[in-house]
Amino acid sequence: MDLQLRHLRALVAVVDAGTFTDAAADLGTSQAAVSRSIAALEEALGAGLLLRTTRHVSLTGTGTQVLAGARRILDEVAHLRRIAERSRTELRIGYAWAALGKHTRRLQKAWTAVQPTVPLVFHQVNTVTAGLSEGSADVAVLRLPLADPRFATALIGRESRFAAIATDSPLARRRSLALADLSRYPVAIDSRTGTTRLDLWAPGTEPVTIRPTHGVDEWLTLIAAGQAVGVTSEATANQYPRPGVAYRVLRHTPKIDVWLAWWADDPPADLPDLIRLGRAAYGLDEAERDDRPGGGRTGRG
Repeated sequence: MDLQLRHLRALVAVVDAGTFTDAAADLGTSQAAVSRSIAALEEALGAGLLLRTTRHVSLTGTGTQVLAGARRILDEVAHLRRIAERSRTELRIGYAWAALGKHTRRLQKAWTAVQPTVPLVFHQVNTVTAGLSEGSADVAVLRLPLADPRFATALIGRESRFAAIATDSPLARRRSLALADLSRYPVAIDSRTGTTRLDLWAPGTEPVTIRPTHGVDEWLTLIAAGQAVGVTSEATANQYPRPGVAYRVLRHTPKIDVWLAWWADDPPADLPDLIRLGRAAYGLDEAERDDRPGGGRTGRG
């Protein structure tokens, strides 16, 4: 069997996600399809690449070397796509959960005023780089640390944290909440692309039960059913009104940094305008700005 790009994507996804199930969710396919791709890759190369147990997936020695090569190949393919797609007259902005919330339309209108021939198009890609690695976005909106030297980042704003709860929950009667109010409930967390981590809670006050989720729709469905509560960004609260879900401001929690990210060696031509207008939409002060190449400060999430 010939080696194919989908086989390499499956290997990278499994290693990055940690499980076949999460890799399938990231790739938008089934776990069986991921397993078949890994098996086909191992057959094509004539070597075992992954060591599998019921709870863990790790690389063999050969797999470690093949993974490095797979990443290089996929990066080059993404680069070729960017070259070919430069003829498109739009700037594609990827995001994993929410775009810029209430600031999205404001940014689009401001962008149109200065770049009337280049539409700003937002689309959702629920991966760590929100479409950058996959070649489906020119710039990504990120709210998690990106420790990858291939990408550069610029801080454009900060957002408050909100609790998401069922509308028939006793918590919904309050105007604001504290993290401690949520601890006795199951907390839904997307550990891949969500902004909630257990270190938000003080030691000894962490939630007893965690409900893993894979994306905003599954997260909202659990909360609306009263099966979990959630913690999220202000942008999610603005962008995803959902019957059965109430959002409440969380008191005394660190704000979430919002970053734009792009390929460090291939920034879009109109990037300075995008950064400037993004910061204006959020009202980010000059003193708050902290631009660094890939891995720049991105705050707790």
